[in-house]
Amino acid sequence: MGSYSPSEDIIFRSKLPDIYIPDNLALHDYCFEHLEARRDRPCLIDGATDTVLSYGEVDLLSRRAAAGLHRLGLRRGQTLMLLLPNSTEFALAFLAASRLGAAATTSNPLYTPAEIAKQATASAAAFIITEPCFVTKVESLNIPIITIGDGETPNGCVAFSEVLAADESSAPEVDVSPTDVVALPYSSGTTGLPKGVMLTHRGQVTSVAQQVDGDNPNLYFSEEDVILCVLPLFHIYSLNSVLLCGLRAGAAILIMKRFDAVKLTELVEKYRVTVAPFVPPIVVELAKNHAVDRYDLSSIRIVMSGAAPMGKELQDTLRAKIPNAKLGQGYGMTEAGPVLSMCLAFAKEPFEVKSGSCGTVVRNAELKIVDPETGLSLPRNQPGEICIRGKQIMKGYLNDPEATHRTIDKEGWLHTGDVGFVDDDDEIFIVDRLKELIKYKGFQVAPAELEAMLIANAKIADAAVVPMKDDLCGEIPVAFIVKSNGSDITEDEIKQYISKQVVFYKRLHKVFFVESIPKAPSGKILRKDLRAKLAAGYPNTRH
Repeated sequence: MGSYSPSEDIIFRSKLPDIYIPDNLALHDYCFEHLEARRDRPCLIDGATDTVLSYGEVDLLSRRAAAGLHRLGLRRGQTLMLLLPNSTEFALAFLAASRLGAAATTSNPLYTPAEIAKQATASAAAFIITEPCFVTKVESLNIPIITIGDGETPNGCVAFSEVLAADESSAPEVDVSPTDVVALPYSSGTTGLPKGVMLTHRGQVTSVAQQVDGDNPNLYFSEEDVILCVLPLFHIYSLNSVLLCGLRAGAAILIMKRFDAVKLTELVEKYRVTVAPFVPPIVVELAKNHAVDRYDLSSIRIVMSGAAPMGKELQDTLRAKIPNAKLGQGYGMTEAGPVLSMCLAFAKEPFEVKSGSCGTVVRNAELKIVDPETGLSLPRNQPGEICIRGKQIMKGYLNDPEATHRTIDKEGWLHTGDVGFVDDDDEIFIVDRLKELIKYKGFQVAPAELEAMLIANAKIADAAVVPMKDDLCGEIPVAFIVKSNGSDITEDEIKQYISKQVVFYKRLHKVFFVESIPKAPSGKILRKDLRAKLAAGYPNTRH
């Protein structure tokens, strides 16, 4: 990390004043702090069935779920795996785990059985909640399974409806500590394989407060808002900035199980959606699909974009379709809790925002830009690694102190692996990445994970995986391969070999056969050399 004196740090802060943030409240108590005033207001709306649950009902059902899960044996300090698409049950189960002092580890149900098994084992999941159609992916793990839905409950599983049938008064009063882990998403950090990111009650309360609390909230949600929840709740952006921020603000949260452009616009018109959190691929689809033009989208006042940068052209196309909306971007990282900065156009009293900016650092936090070589703090308009400090950042990586120390230095700064600068108006611009992660449509792909699979193939002597720029996806994973002596393996064989083992967005899109992989003396792959080759238009030589 380099050596420097903390007194030399040039620290950037929010344009908004710091606010009081409680640091002793459990996350569920914080989200429902104003329950009495909102008991009858709509809380969760199921977009598929039009079922509406009020704040009072969500509070009651989450208590019942806590009682039911406790009866099955879930205890403080244990982990509940949510292997679910967006659903009201996801929200109820997450809140129930919070009430019990348990952590919820969230996972993509479209993962392969091997990917799910890795996370379930690493997180020591005590129970798995999923849909009946995904049971075959986890039944060999010998972990008790709870299924949601009205259909038949698979053999050996417990129905979530049974869990909800428990008497809420039988739920124990758990003394949840602010430092207890409440969410355990998996992230590849700046390098390597996916790791459990320990997000605490205090950290999540702080992160939500940084966004929606205060007289002039950075993200102005109100009780009158209807917030669209189409981004996957197993991703921290949606879990934190949509569900938890929505609950804290008392808004109605409209849940869509999966993205469908026409269904989405239909629901926007029907429920007069006011806040639409998107990622660029959704914006691309809405911009291209003329069927959506039949619907009235004028109720949308905010379009938030995150997880990947949204270009100016895309913003202009969207503005034409949703003229009343303020468009802006945020910037986050799972380890940062997740939001580092947010567009101030979303504030209750908004500021002008520059195109391409990720907004300014969230309040009650500190940000600095450091020279990756020297570790010294840099002034405005000089690009370097973005570092953030505050109570919202992760506690660390689960069972991985070494990776934790590489990411959070001894002064408490989280090193993001992203290169950016702060301009004269305190706005943050991302210009590059030190980190190795590939961002495919906002999903993270860890090169090391794919390389380990490739090298395990006897026909492959060496391999490196890097991102290749792509207009639709942002980045796509491509592989440089050194064949074993005498091997006749083809590009298609390699692609199929990987696609059988991973979720769709981790699949290889191109394979380049090379004589050797460039490496540093330490043995570390020089990915920047390979990225430079691609940028120069490196051809695909098929052998």
